[in-house]
Amino acid sequence: MAIFLTDQSRVIVQGMTGSEGSKHTQRMLDSGTTIVGGVTPGKGGQSVDFDGESVPVFGSVAEAVETAGADVSVVFVPPKFTKSAVIESVDAGIPLIVVITEGVPVKDTAEFFAYAKNIATSRIVGPNCPGLISPGKSNAGIIPANITEPGRLGLVSKSGTLTYQMMYELRDLGFSSAIGIGGDPIIGTTHVDALQAFEDDPDTDAVVMIGEIGGDAEERAAAYIQEHITKPVVAYVAGFTAPEGKTMGHAGAIVSGSAGTAQGKKEALEAVGVKVGKTPSETAHVLRDLLSSSR
Repeated sequence: MAIFLTDQSRVIVQGMTGSEGSKHTQRMLDSGTTIVGGVTPGKGGQSVDFDGESVPVFGSVAEAVETAGADVSVVFVPPKFTKSAVIESVDAGIPLIVVITEGVPVKDTAEFFAYAKNIATSRIVGPNCPGLISPGKSNAGIIPANITEPGRLGLVSKSGTLTYQMMYELRDLGFSSAIGIGGDPIIGTTHVDALQAFEDDPDTDAVVMIGEIGGDAEERAAAYIQEHITKPVVAYVAGFTAPEGKTMGHAGAIVSGSAGTAQGKKEALEAVGVKVGKTPSETAHVLRDLLSSSR
């Protein structure tokens, strides 16, 4: 099994005819994703050739849903068009919307999340995220498909590059699903959402959670783990060497005093029994030791 994205998922790419959309559509196809079309307003009826495979272009998401049965959209449109693209997918009833675009104005993000919450049940991942992958089944986003194998671990991460590193560190064990949720101040799917999905997935045995400085998402995840998660969870929190009071890479990673610090998050997680590694490699070793001791 897998969470959110399966081998039955029928994926469209909003912005497929652009440079980034085209490049990553090819990569998703190469990893076995069922891409049923792209969406570019004004280009409906055209098609794009990807290594001999012709993928149709639809003029709207609604047309892609009606004609091709699309149920996942990956958004590769420029920031100023992202809000309208997401709202279009929500209106079309797409259950899973993966927003890769970075630099989306926070006001726009707040508005399309509020819109989705009020009128529909679409799950939004991102924005500013690498997407999600269920190895051997489907890949929606920009996560490299060749760095790991299918397995029984789950991964939820704020950071794209650390997602890739952790998948590679644990490639011999493999993953049921990995999801990069993004590091913006406002995101759709959270650590808590992913943790519960992995808890409910009978083919996930343990979970790796990657957080970073800023905000209180990891503290909220710790509280949720204590009350609701029975499977082993290990974690890594990026930013132990970050200076206080300075905005770091992700828009959400702002440290003020003791709030939002890596140490504070580490302590919150360890207080509920989550082992926290000091580096990604150490975190991978912690998980291996945990799995070995439980056998």
